[in-house]
Amino acid sequence: MITTDILIIGAGPVGLFTVFEAGLLKLRCHLIDALPQPGGQCAEIYPKKPIYDIPAYPEVMAGDLIDNLMKQIEPFKPTFTLGESAVTIDETEDGQFIVTTDKGSQHKAPVVAIAGGLGVFTPRKPPIPNITEFEDKGIKYIVKDPEEFRDQKVVISGGGDTALDWTIYFAEELNCDVTMVHRSESFRAHLDSVQKVMNMAESGKLKLMVNSEVKALNGNGKLDEVVIKTKAGEVFNEKVDTWLPLFGLTPKLGPIADWGLEIEKGAIKVDNATDYRTNREGIYAIGDVNTYPGKLKLILCGFHEATIMVQSAFKRIHPNKNNVLKYTTVNGVHGFEE
Repeated sequence: MITTDILIIGAGPVGLFTVFEAGLLKLRCHLIDALPQPGGQCAEIYPKKPIYDIPAYPEVMAGDLIDNLMKQIEPFKPTFTLGESAVTIDETEDGQFIVTTDKGSQHKAPVVAIAGGLGVFTPRKPPIPNITEFEDKGIKYIVKDPEEFRDQKVVISGGGDTALDWTIYFAEELNCDVTMVHRSESFRAHLDSVQKVMNMAESGKLKLMVNSEVKALNGNGKLDEVVIKTKAGEVFNEKVDTWLPLFGLTPKLGPIADWGLEIEKGAIKVDNATDYRTNREGIYAIGDVNTYPGKLKLILCGFHEATIMVQSAFKRIHPNKNNVLKYTTVNGVHGFEE
């Protein structure tokens, strides 16, 4: 049984920053995450994509943001259970919580902070019968390391920002032979990105096929060819090294949805007027996993929620202690360590 002061479900940026704020109050933290490494979406889905709305960083790569957060929390020595999903939560008679993972690991704490982002992500897959045969054998649903696609012949399907961003990047930066396929003539993306793709197609830097869809896949153990069909009925066979069907990811709360928490539209309702507590005393939800009037799903907002939440957690853990706010500019970080 792993024991701690605050058990954090989710090791994304908000979960990691919670460790820092808790450390300033001399509270120990343990984090559980289904991914094999800390960082959540920033590490798993888009580590090489820039983020522009982190204070004091005009631009920072998502992966670098995680590296910086990990360095920031080093003095407080958090512990992790990675590659395991939190499945059940039980409450003891003395108000403690025991969280058990899918691999049987058990964790005990008086406070649970759910910082699971948007939940467990599964890719939206097109309805092609043999698509699973080529997953990781020529089909990728997310781009972790763009360099692995350098100089390849790549087909990208989709009409959102992610599809257009990678189309532009692959063609400009990775010397890829890119074909973009979209089932409509209208896009769900920033107008400047759409215009850039149009301009690149006109100049021959990439191939753009609208009113078209990938309908079939061919290959022997590895994807060799995609079959593209237009709305007019034309059929084209395109040789490929990689096909990226970028139709988005579907988030689900997973087992957390069965923890007796109040759920609204796939998110956990919290009281933002106080401290982001859920309807279960001692359980909080912060970051993209929660919802309340005026909620904004931004990393910045999650950092704020974590800061307020740990103040409440301190009062629950130490009801007879007074917490006097101390500034890091006065004490430094190491002044808060045990």
